[in-house]
Order: sequence, then structure tokens, then C-alpha cells
Amino acid sequence: MEHMEQLCLDTGDKKKKSSSGGKKKSTEVSKQKWAILSLSSIPLVMTLGNSMLIPVLPSMEKKLSITSFQTSMVITVYSIVAIFLIPVAGYLSDHIGRKKVIIPSLIIAGIGGLISGWAAWKIDNPYWLILAGRALQGVGAAGAMPIVLPLVGDMFKSDDDVSSTLGLIETSNTFGKVLSPVLGAFLAGFFWFLPFFSFPVFCFISVLMMIFLVKCPKTTSKPIPFKQFFINVKKTFTEKGSWLYAIFFIGGILMLVLFGILFYLSEIFETVYGIKDMKKGFFLALPLGALCLASFISGKVIKENKVLMKWITFWGIIATALSIAALWFSIKLWFLLSMFLISGVGIGVGLPCLDALITAGIEKEERGTISSIYSSMRFIGVAAGPPIIAVLMKHSTAWIFISLSSLSIIAAFIALIKIKPGTHGEQ
Repeated sequence: MEHMEQLCLDTGDKKKKSSSGGKKKSTEVSKQKWAILSLSSIPLVMTLGNSMLIPVLPSMEKKLSITSFQTSMVITVYSIVAIFLIPVAGYLSDHIGRKKVIIPSLIIAGIGGLISGWAAWKIDNPYWLILAGRALQGVGAAGAMPIVLPLVGDMFKSDDDVSSTLGLIETSNTFGKVLSPVLGAFLAGFFWFLPFFSFPVFCFISVLMMIFLVKCPKTTSKPIPFKQFFINVKKTFTEKGSWLYAIFFIGGILMLVLFGILFYLSEIFETVYGIKDMKKGFFLALPLGALCLASFISGKVIKENKVLMKWITFWGIIATALSIAALWFSIKLWFLLSMFLISGVGIGVGLPCLDALITAGIEKEERGTISSIYSSMRFIGVAAGPPIIAVLMKHSTAWIFISLSSLSIIAAFIALIKIKPGTHGEQ
């Protein structure tokens, strides 16, 4: 990584670098625009497959006569399965190729959606079969979205191009979260289980795009033997473990906070404010829209500047912590939405920075595995958020805000002391 003083590079050097690389960069990105669009469809589809169900959870709870904790498990089981399989998928993608892992995974995820939808439609007590279908979706998710990050790193030589494209990928991910509550509420307005059936359609479209529009970079090198690969990964963690573990933890906490917020809002809108159906979808989309826009801008701004990535991440998490802590004083509807909108911005600016730090800081041969471990940590956050909030809601709302803001402060502190641009391990 750059030394702190490199933040103030000579203007002439910057101009020289940009004039020589600017045209090449723009040409490279423009040549890959359809591939970028295709890759962006994967996090969009996977996010829809999970987040579309959030506005449906209260209806599911009533239709199936289950508890709020049980409904939270419909979100959680998807992530739990993915957590354990993502590193395996990352390792396979490093050895047999990214597309050979992504395409079958999308197909498996689509089949899982069909199983959950069919169970909800045709079976009298479908809860456990719905969970089985969701688990299969998690298997597919493990080999789809996390593999996009290293594939982007493979496609571009310039760190600037990688950061910019990862910003678009993260924006697509967050746009899926914006679209999810609206689309989920709209589809559930016809039949509450219809969101399950829509997911395979999205997966099929994404599979076609991957087959016809994405060409992986050709490589003549042979896959590294497992023993040597394991030694290399171990060496990577020995040299860079300090900041890698920090990014893993921060990514997990941000997703825990985000999905905890979404679960809380979905419940509180319906039970306290009587906001349901499409209206609830639009209200949920407000903080997610802020997150989406923040991710897009952050991806454009950070470029190759790893010092800037650190400080954007730090201050974004601080903004998230303070806005959630402010809800201790009031949970009136518009104040609640305003504070969670600020939280969305804080999380949104940080995610592309974490993606870029991981992708740019790891050698290509181990990139799939390391970025997959990072994705696993994010999935742990997704899995933990809803059930934690479901348990806390039975006791005191104040503890929800105390817990989420405290976790955010811890993540910010770790970002401050552990992400050190310019140290040997991050170069």
C-alpha cells in the first residue's frame, strides 16, 4: 500500500500517470461493459433472492403460524449454508476457473427457489421444506456472488479499473436491496409465496448473460498443487493477517447492522405504524437507496488511494454508529427513517472500500480463496442480524440501538488501528 506521504504525490507525476494510463483504462472498461453488466447481475439476483423476503416475513409468520424467530431463520439458513461453502467455492474457482463455478451455482440457487415456492404453494405445513429450499439457495449463493470479486480482479490490470468496477458491483448489490422490498411486497400482494418463484427466473437470465457475455482472461499457468496453495495462503495470512482479519470483521459487522436494521424496520412498520404491502416496501427502500447511491459514489472516488479507503470506511462507520445511537431518544417515524438513512450512507461508503482493499492487496492465485473468506464473514453478519434483533425485540427496543451502535464503534476502532496503508503487509 501507499505510504501516508504518497497521498501528496507530485502533481506532475499524477498527470503523467493519468495521461499514459487514462486512455487505456477507459478503453479496457468500455470493451468489458457487457461483461461488467453481466457480473453486476449476479449480486443483484442473489440480493433479490434474500432481501425480497424481508417485507414478506410478517405475512409468512401469520400464514404458517410460526414465531418471529422462526421467520428470521428463513433469512438466516440461506446465509449459514453459504458461510461454510464460500471458501470451498473460492478454492475451486482458483483452480478450475471462475465461470465453471458461477454458472452451476446459479442453477442450484434457482432450483432452491423452486423448491421453497412449491412447498409454500402445495404443502400444508411447508416450513421445513421452505428452509430446505432456502438452504439449497445458500449453496448456490456460495459459488455465485463471492466469486465475482476475484473475477473482476482478474479482468483488469489497473487497480483504478478494479476499484471502479467493484464500486459498480457493490452498487448493484445495494440496488438489489433497494429494489427487493418494493418488488417483494408487490409480488406478495398477489400470492405471499410468489417471491420464491421469481428467483429462478432471475437466475436463468443471469446464467445466459454469463455464458454469452463474459469471457474469463486466458491463462497458460497450471493450477498450483493443493499443498503449495495451502502454504501460499498461510504465508498470506502470516504477512497480511492483521489487516485482513480486520476487514473480515468489519465486513461482517456492517452486514449484521444492515440486516438487523431491515428486520427491525419490517417488523416495526407493520406492528407499530400499520405500514404494510407496497407502502412498506417503499419505506424500506429509503435507507437502502441512500446506501446504493453512497456505494456508487464511493467506488468512483476511491480509485487506487488506499489511505482514502481507510478513512472513508472509518468515518462511514462512525456516522452509522452515531445515527443508530440517536434513536435512543426517539423512534418517531420520520426521525427513525432519517437516522437509518444516515446509517445507509455510512455502510454504503464503506463496502466498496473493503472490497477494493481485499482485491488489490492479494495475489491473483489466492484472490478467490481470500475474497471468499471475506464474503463468508459478510454472510455471517447477514445470518446473525435478524435472529439477534428478533430476540432483542422481545425485551427492550433500546437494547437494539445500544447493541448495533456499540458493534459499529468497535468496527470503527478496528479500522482505525488495524488498517495501516503504507505498512509492508499491505503493499
